[in-house]
Amino acid sequence: MKQLALTSLTILIFFCTHAQNAAEAEIRKLENAQKEAYFKKDTLTLFKLFSPDVVVHGPSNKIERLEDLLVRIRKGGSNRELYERVIEKITFADNVAIVMGHETIKPTGIAANAGKTVKRRYTNIWMKNGKGWQLVARQSTIISVE
Repeated sequence: MKQLALTSLTILIFFCTHAQNAAEAEIRKLENAQKEAYFKKDTLTLFKLFSPDVVVHGPSNKIERLEDLLVRIRKGGSNRELYERVIEKITFADNVAIVMGHETIKPTGIAANAGKTVKRRYTNIWMKNGKGWQLVARQSTIISVE
């Protein structure tokens, strides 16, 4: 009986770990797709990745909705020649994935801090719904400008 319980527990842990690893790999892929779409100003991909109700803490230190973000991208306020992101931690709570890390950008043109290297801490919050995972909130804080 003890052996059966131990075997069952081991199998349960294996499947739970495997499911979490698969979900984490999917979130990492989506994080990269979001970063690349933003860098390339690919608004079609951003529409797919972002919830229609997404809330973003923008570079002007203001809260932006999806429409505000897309206008800023179209006007060139999000141009950059460098966009690197390092994921430090992904945590899951039911149908929510919380991603934390740091990123380095080098804005160009009319973007805030153009020509400088900007380092930020960020948090992205993804929610799984009928369409899959979508970004519902993003917050980034500048930690240095060089």
